[in-house]
Amino acid sequence: MAYLVSHPDEVKVVSKRFGMGATNLDRYLELDGYKAVQKAISMGADAIINEVKASNLRGRGGAGFPTGLKWSFVPKQSAKPKYVLCNGDESEPGTCKDRLIFEHDPHAVIEGVMIAALAVGAKSGYIYLRGEYRYLLEIMEKAVADAYARGFIGKNIFGSGVDLDIFTHSGAGAYEVGEESALMESLEGKRGIPRIRPPFPAVVGLWGGPTVINNAETLASVPHIILGGDEWFANLGTPRNGGTRLFCMSGELERPGVYELPMGYNLKKMIYDVSGGMSKGRNLKGVVPGGSSVQILTADEIDVAMDFDSMMKAGSMLGSGGVIVLDDQMCIVRFALRVTKFYQHESCGWCIPCREGTDWMKKTLTRFHAGGGVAKDIDNLKYLAENMLGRTFCPLGDAAAMPIISYIQKFRKEFEDHLDGKPCPYEKAAEAALV
Repeated sequence: MAYLVSHPDEVKVVSKRFGMGATNLDRYLELDGYKAVQKAISMGADAIINEVKASNLRGRGGAGFPTGLKWSFVPKQSAKPKYVLCNGDESEPGTCKDRLIFEHDPHAVIEGVMIAALAVGAKSGYIYLRGEYRYLLEIMEKAVADAYARGFIGKNIFGSGVDLDIFTHSGAGAYEVGEESALMESLEGKRGIPRIRPPFPAVVGLWGGPTVINNAETLASVPHIILGGDEWFANLGTPRNGGTRLFCMSGELERPGVYELPMGYNLKKMIYDVSGGMSKGRNLKGVVPGGSSVQILTADEIDVAMDFDSMMKAGSMLGSGGVIVLDDQMCIVRFALRVTKFYQHESCGWCIPCREGTDWMKKTLTRFHAGGGVAKDIDNLKYLAENMLGRTFCPLGDAAAMPIISYIQKFRKEFEDHLDGKPCPYEKAAEAALV
């Protein structure tokens, strides 16, 4: 399969068991499965947290918050039960990495949840999968059932005296529940809308109890850290950005796919070496480096390290690791419209700036791309997006606004060209090239 393509620069950590039959519990055990959780039991909670902190593991869901630090926020004593949630609601356009972990190495996610639970003193864990991943739910349910059958989860895990239950749960296709507080609302049987914070989940989370929420790739990395050591994992990446990352390469590339590369790997090399460069004789126009919600980089800005800090300095974000490569025949206005349609459709409608802002941006871009735009539309779009930033309950409003601002700032000429082009001048050029 295309996503199992390989490259010499890959460092297989999270993906090391892909294609090796690790969905089978016996095979997973042959490949060092459940050794990490047994070691973690002997380490104790504080040592686990310190190990994860020192590894420089940062959240792979998009925000990049230090994982060990997040775990340390959970109070040691609590009158209410504590919980660990695996966020597998992978819905960011351009991202398809968690799907592969669930498909090829489901027990690694379970083991990561177990270690996180040991670290914070939780007795229950939930693995929440995207609603469209129904076939993966069957894989995860079987993995959980097999782990229960062997006594790996449930009562007195590995003779430690610790009880731990793990449950699977499926969403219903809402992008919004990828936001951690909306995910908790969904798990509680409510409409998946964000909560006002503070309080934060580490103190008041699921059913009011202290809660740790981590992305599936983050949790699948934890057993490797426990077995390999914090220093080994940290040294795979760059300072403050430990380990590897599953990068989802899509667009007009010779070898699109999912590659596991060290944090800090050069984006230009990722495109032209790892993914084989542009296909069909195309030229590179721009790159969205972390899923559709992040700012675009031009072809002149891609000589940059792919880690959280370097991407922030470059004016974008590493996000979810979904690298969307745009070729010279892609109309930026059309791309902006496609992205905006997604966020308008997925807005939960809870807050006005997001609900109304995404709708107005979609209407304006639809008219603009069809040839009915006027000059003031360009600045109005930018003004509208800027006034959405920081004014919504959750980051969906920012996710819709930031890309639009960057498209206009970096490709304003393409927007201006549409004022004289009816229909889109870039699509006319692409059609002419095919004749």
